[in-house]
Order: sequence, then C-alpha cells, then structure tokens
Amino acid sequence: FVVYAPSATCVSVIGDFNFWDGRRHPMARSLLGNWVLFVPGLGAGQRYKFEIKDLNGNRLPHKADPVGFFHEQYPSFASIVTDQTTYKWHDDEWVKSQLNDKLKRPVTIYELHFGSWKHDDQDKPLTYREMAKELTKYVKDMGYTHVELMPVMEHPFNGSWGYQPTGLFAPTSRYGTPDDFKYFVDTMHQNGIGVILDWVPAHFPTDAFGLARFDGTCVYEYEDPRRGWHPDWNSLIYDFGRDTVRRFLIASALIWLDYYHIDGLRVDAVASMLYWDYSRKAGEWVPNVDGGNINYEAVSFLKWFNEEVYRNYPQAMTIAEESTAFTGVSRPTYTGGLGFGFKWNMGWMHDSLDYMSTDPFFRKYHHGEMSFSMIYAYNENFILSISHDEVTHGKHSLLYKMPGDEWQQAANLRAYLGFQYAHPGKKLQFMGSEFGQGSEWNVDAQLDWWLLRYEKHQGIQKLVRDLNTLYTGDPCLWRNDYDPKAFAWLDVNDAEHSIFAMLRTDGDDEIIAVSNMTPVPYIAYRLGVPKPGTYQVVLNTDDKEYWGSGYGTGTDVIEASNISWQSQYHSIVLDLPPLATVFIKRKKETQGNKKEKA
Repeated sequence: FVVYAPSATCVSVIGDFNFWDGRRHPMARSLLGNWVLFVPGLGAGQRYKFEIKDLNGNRLPHKADPVGFFHEQYPSFASIVTDQTTYKWHDDEWVKSQLNDKLKRPVTIYELHFGSWKHDDQDKPLTYREMAKELTKYVKDMGYTHVELMPVMEHPFNGSWGYQPTGLFAPTSRYGTPDDFKYFVDTMHQNGIGVILDWVPAHFPTDAFGLARFDGTCVYEYEDPRRGWHPDWNSLIYDFGRDTVRRFLIASALIWLDYYHIDGLRVDAVASMLYWDYSRKAGEWVPNVDGGNINYEAVSFLKWFNEEVYRNYPQAMTIAEESTAFTGVSRPTYTGGLGFGFKWNMGWMHDSLDYMSTDPFFRKYHHGEMSFSMIYAYNENFILSISHDEVTHGKHSLLYKMPGDEWQQAANLRAYLGFQYAHPGKKLQFMGSEFGQGSEWNVDAQLDWWLLRYEKHQGIQKLVRDLNTLYTGDPCLWRNDYDPKAFAWLDVNDAEHSIFAMLRTDGDDEIIAVSNMTPVPYIAYRLGVPKPGTYQVVLNTDDKEYWGSGYGTGTDVIEASNISWQSQYHSIVLDLPPLATVFIKRKKETQGNKKEKA
C-alpha cells in the first residue's frame, strides 16, 4: 500500500483484515511524503481505507485510496484490493486497426449516460456485462463508430452525472467490477466500436472520504479559495502547479488507455481550467504573474497531458470541451497549441439550435446563425456536438426545441440532423435524440424506448441509421473535414427562402446537400453542380419512410445542363421538399455507359 500524505504525522492502512484498527498496520513515511506498507496474504476483494492523523495528531475521517482501482458505494465508500492482471483481452485486431489518422476517418459518436440508457425489468440500470450485449448491438445497428460515456469514474452522488468524481482510477462499482468494465470495452471493440470516456481533471467534490484536505492540508487543491474553490459546482479545483497533482492526474488518464483499452478521453470543463476568472466577479480571483486571467499552470498541464497521451498511445484521441475562443486548443503543442486532437464546436451547437428553435417564418432574419460556423470552421479540429447539456435543466428535448405542430417538429428535427451530417466536422449526438425522445433527459430514469411503438419515432430512428450509413460510406463527408478546399457553399445567401446548399468533396468525388428550412416546398430550384452527367437523390429526410410528407424532388434522377449557376459550370433543377435536407450525388459512369457514349 502507498499513499501520499506529506503533512500527516501518522498513517495506517485499515480494513476487514485488521478489524479497521489503525494500531495494527501503521505505515512508514518516505522522504518524499509517501507512506508505504506491505501486508502479506491480502488478496483481491479485501476492503480497506487509510487512517490519517494531521499535523496536530488529530485523526481525520477515514480516506479512500486516491489511486484505488475499485470502491464500494454508500455508506462505506471503502476501497477494494483489485488484481488488474486477470482479464484476458480479445481486441488485438481492433487495437491494430486504430493506428490511423482520426482526422481523416469517419467519426460519429453516440454520447450516453451509462445508468440511464436502459433499465432492466426491476427498473435498475443495466450492468457492464448487460450493456456489453444490449448497447453494442444497438450502436452497431445504428451505424455509430464510437460511444462516449459520461464519466464512469467512481463518484458518490448520482445526481452529478459522474462529473464529481472521487475515484479517478476506478470504474464505478454501480454496474459491476473492473473486469466487467473491461468486458464491456472488449465487446465494443470486437464489434468495431470505439469507446471514449469523459474525464474530469478540472475539479473534485468535498466529500470527507475523498481528496479534500487529504492529510489535513491542501494536498490536491489550491489553498487560496479564490483559486481552489469552484462557485458553480461547489467543488475544489486541482492545483495544476503542483508536480504531485499533475502526475496524479496524468497517471489517471494513462491508466484508462492502458488497463481499460479506452480509445479516447474527452476532457470536461476545459474553459474553467484555462481562466482564473471563470464564473468569478472582479475581486474574486487572483491574476497570473503577468496580471492576466490565463491559468498558465493549467495550460502547461493540458499540454503535458496531450503529449503523454499521444506519445504513449498514438492510436488514441483527446477531445476538449472548451467553450471560448482560446487559440490553438486542437493544435500541436510544438506550434503553441494545447495539443488536443479535437474540440467540441459549442458555438455551432448553440447557434444552430437557436436558429432551429425559431419559427420558420422568422428564420430569414437569423440566416447567418447557420452559416457563421464556417467562418471559423478551420481554426480547430471540430466535432459538431449535440450533447447532454442541451436536453436537460429546462432546455427541452431536441425534438421539443423545434417549433410547429407535431409533424413540423419532427420534420425540423430530421432536417437539422441532415444538416449536421452535411456540415464539416465529426458528429456527436446524445442518446435519445436519435429517435426523437420527447421528455428531457432524466438521470434517474431510462430513455423513453416505448416511443418506438409509433411511426414518427421509428422514422426518426431510421433516418439517423441511414445518415450514419451514408456518412461512413461516403469519404466526401469525412475525409477532408478540416481542409477548406474540400467545402463550398453553393447557396448561402437565400435568406428569404431559408435555403442552404453545400458541396463536399474528397478530391475525386463530390456530394451535395441542400436544406430547405421552411415548411413551404420550393418548386424548380436550380442548383449548381461541378460536373456534367446524371445526378441522383441518395437521401431525403422528408421521405415517407422517415415519417416525412413524401413530397419528393420531382425526380430522383436528374440530368445536368450546361447552364452555369452558383459558381459552377453546370446545374440541375429539382423540387425542394418542406423542412428537409436532401443529399445528391453524381452517378458514376459504368464502362458500358462510356462505350455507348463513345
């Protein structure tokens, strides 16, 4: 046993094996402040904690192991001895296949909260092994490439959604053992699905058994509350300038990539780490050495974190949830960036949702909200996130953000999802959005799966499945996400009709997407195309199979004319269905067609 408690006067390991008596197994202090002890004969499954006395000899509340791999739930929160060598992995093929450039691969992420995705017959959350079967089957059928789990690190309060962790090295015991969690990840990998974890190095809760004033002093947090206390979340902030804390956090990140074969880490609340004045008024924060508001220590830590992840696990990805205009979040550290692989595009999310929640009659006055994201789209490696934060706390579900009657709400949602898949950037959707969940997300309840009895929700779900199939199967939609030469607006100025038309290319081929964001069909819309030939509609979000109107485009096969239009040498004419996004591709000529023309 090893625990870091530099200011303690006495530390003992206590557990079932010594009747929780701190006199029986006192630990020895090293010169560096680590307390160590070897206890022979202890095997996996033994419960333990640390009994610590502060500088004055006062006994503190019993502490869980900060680097423990397994912990009990309330009321004991005891740590449990764990053997990390017992599980046998079967995902070698997956691991080898991930040595690729994620920027040039399809990434469509299904974000979920483990305990509220689906419950069993007793209304209890599914276990890791049950989810390995149920979730893997569902995600594979829906065509997502990755799942992103809201924090599964051990946390005492379910209402925190996992974002107040006390065990950064341990999967929560709510759903099973560490080996059970490994089985879940292994099963995902064997079915071709990557696993991303939300990771929280920004702050931690004040629970007495956790890290707060661990040895009677601030071992993990800043001493000054103007730096060490987070007013939004009533939590403590890690001291990013302290080497022991930095190493503790980096070790946690690497453990998940090593022991649990995780494919990526999404770092939560990066903005709160970068700025001393985040959510603080004047006088409530301490400037840096230059008098500014940037936390240089956090910047240094994040750079080191990304360097260590990519040096040791080049197949992994790191993602930043960062909501400001901080420069270079997803740029390499050697160019001055923070080194993340990707960044959530929260600006796109907020602007586009604001537009979609506006009555279509008034959308012409908000036209720029849907196109503004392309002004900065290539400043970072963006993921277009429609996350859990947008479907709770009175914000309504994604479906009920949409205006209009029942049909228009569903049509708006379908058109919006089509727009998301057409827009440059990787994709993320929160669970329930893929079938039109009606109620807000509730951490204590499962999704409203019963809605899939109805054609409306079946249609939305089928659309998302088909969008994933189209997206992953067409490199035009992902290979050059971050190359400005691979995108062009064909129509971005028709605010009066609320129409957007965009061209995506992979260098050899193209795909065109046109969105009509009004409930009024547009008859004989002329669309510029880059090449002559025959074009076909490959997906229409207004099709009847998606619970659409089935209005159609006039014809699904369209011959291009030599009329120049929208800066293209050729054009086609089609009808635009109401509240719909239509994907169009040029039909490839077969060898027989070429000979016939010759």
